[in-house]
Amino acid sequence: MNLADFCEYCLSLPGAEEITPFGPEVLVYKVGGKMFALTSPDELPHSVNLKCEPERAVELRDRYEDITPGYHMNKRHWNTILLRGKVPSKTGARTD
Repeated sequence: MNLADFCEYCLSLPGAEEITPFGPEVLVYKVGGKMFALTSPDELPHSVNLKCEPERAVELRDRYEDITPGYHMNKRHWNTILLRGKVPSKTGARTD
């Protein structure tokens, strides 16, 4: 999945909105006022931060080298995923 596909997917979720509360360089995705994803499109390589259930977050980090604890986020609840094509689009991660 590339960054454009990721952003399109986020906006396809029911009730999702894209906002820029941290400035125009960071895209934040929320549902019901709660943030579930963010990315900085100008930073390379492209990556995204996704909120995740704590146990699932650790499981995904152990399974994929391109998934690491959330950069500048609560490491218990957030993962950073490098968008280099090494992580399948469907990993079973939930966005709620």
